[in-house]
Amino acid sequence: MLNLCGSGVALVTPFTKDNLINYSKIDELLNFHVKNNTDFLVVCGTTGESSTLSNDEKKELIEYIVKKNNKRLPIVAGTGSNNTKIAIEMSKFAKQAGVDAILVVTPYYNKSNQIGLYNHYKAISDAVYPLPLILYNVPSRTSVDISLDTIIKLSKIENIIGIKEASTSLEKIANILLYTKDNNFKVFSGNDNLLLPTLSLGASGIISVSANIIPNQIHNICKNNDKDLFFENLELMNSLFLDVNPILIKEAMNYLGFDVGNTRLPLLVNKNMDLSSLYSSLDKLKIDI
Repeated sequence: MLNLCGSGVALVTPFTKDNLINYSKIDELLNFHVKNNTDFLVVCGTTGESSTLSNDEKKELIEYIVKKNNKRLPIVAGTGSNNTKIAIEMSKFAKQAGVDAILVVTPYYNKSNQIGLYNHYKAISDAVYPLPLILYNVPSRTSVDISLDTIIKLSKIENIIGIKEASTSLEKIANILLYTKDNNFKVFSGNDNLLLPTLSLGASGIISVSANIIPNQIHNICKNNDKDLFFENLELMNSLFLDVNPILIKEAMNYLGFDVGNTRLPLLVNKNMDLSSLYSSLDKLKIDI
């Protein structure tokens, strides 16, 4: 079974001035992450603006990245949907394309109960077995929270290997690790600013927004539980979430010269927002793109 750990970058999707996927820029980003010690790539996630990518765009993007990556790094593809049938279709496609695992967000808007959530994930995992599946719990966006009991039940399914937990409850994370420890189940932090405490509880790593610009730092924090390095970068991490992700990570990348384009509507940089703390943090960075 796939042994994911460390720093997974929640890769942005770069766009051209015409708002199309910028594939030449993707090549540059892949090379940047290979060079700078990113441990695995996560594509078509929240930070990759999956909600404004069509299914055809997602499929094309997944295929392209798998091919261009050429097995240099493990690839996790976001394939979630609030329609179980569509999630299965996208997950099967990602498996056929050659990804190493899939990341499946809780079905948003429907507000499923826990029985529905369990059966949603079981249906997807059955459809792509033995491809590894990572649960993605982000209640601030989906209005759905996978309960501890449901996570424990899902952890017993062989190819459900872990969870990206983006709630802010360290108590819940501790209990997930405690009650799934016999199932070889991994927890990945879904919040950059909680990376160090989550690691201290025994998490396997993070799926990180900040790793788009500080991949070495996030890798080393994960590898060494580096407290000093974590606090050195905490202001930057916090600044990237002054507005809804991925608005400010793209703003930061463009400021640093990555030229990844704008976010697609309805997300847009608020030019009236005070972003001085973000720019101040970025000015301290030394990045070789």
